[in-house]
Order: sequence, then structure tokens, then C-alpha cells
Amino acid sequence: MSRVINTDSTGKQRNQLLRTIAELLRHLSQKPTFDNTSRDMLALLVYCLREIDSGIDESAKAWEKRDYWMKAEDLRRRYMWVNDMADQLQQMCFQDEYTGLPNLMMKLLPHVADIKVTKFTRTEALWEGAYDRLLREKPAS
Repeated sequence: MSRVINTDSTGKQRNQLLRTIAELLRHLSQKPTFDNTSRDMLALLVYCLREIDSGIDESAKAWEKRDYWMKAEDLRRRYMWVNDMADQLQQMCFQDEYTGLPNLMMKLLPHVADIKVTKFTRTEALWEGAYDRLLREKPAS
């Protein structure tokens, strides 16, 4: 019996999500005004960050199974920022207050700086409706 190789690992998904984040930041930085499409892009950023956060523990546990404790801790430490950033962006969407967006984008940019976006590969269909979906998660006040 041969080994089963998972070609859709959490590491690969994380890299794809980081690429999506890099493209979204590029799109957002090129928009002259903040509109509904910008809100959708911002909501998709929240979803990407959440998905990265949920995959970190899974990846770290795989390293720990192989007794690579330091590698697992390094991975967790490297992505500690993800959950906090997702929460800040989500609050921005829930409060419909975007004055702090440039600062958050500047904080996010170094984490995807090594990703070169020479061609956009993500389409608008990816972020369409993301803002409405995120607002449906808003707790009733």
C-alpha cells in the first residue's frame, strides 16, 4: 500500500490565502474611493485571516506529532497577529467606520510583502457579497 499524500495541505491553503490578501491590499490601495466593493474586499480579508488562523493550529499539531516542537511553536508565534487583525477589521466593518483602515493596511502589508503581485489572479466573484455575509454574523445589540 502506498502513502497518501495530501496535496491540499493547510500550508498550501495558507499560502493561497496570503496571496489573496496581497491582491486585496493591492486592489484596495488603488481604489480612489471607498465603496461597496471596498467593503466586500475588506470582509473577504476578515474571512481569509480567520481561515489562516484556524489552519495554524492544525499545522502545528502535525509538526508536534513528529516531535518538531520548536517548529510548531515558531509557526504559532509567526502567525500570532492573524486573529487580532481579523478582529480589528471585523469591528471596523460592524461599526461602519473606516478611518483607521490605512493604518491597518500598513500593519498587514509587511506580512505579505514577500508576495509579488505582478498579475491579478483573483476575480471579483471571490469577494462579491462578502460584506453582507459578514454583517449577518454581527451579534444583535
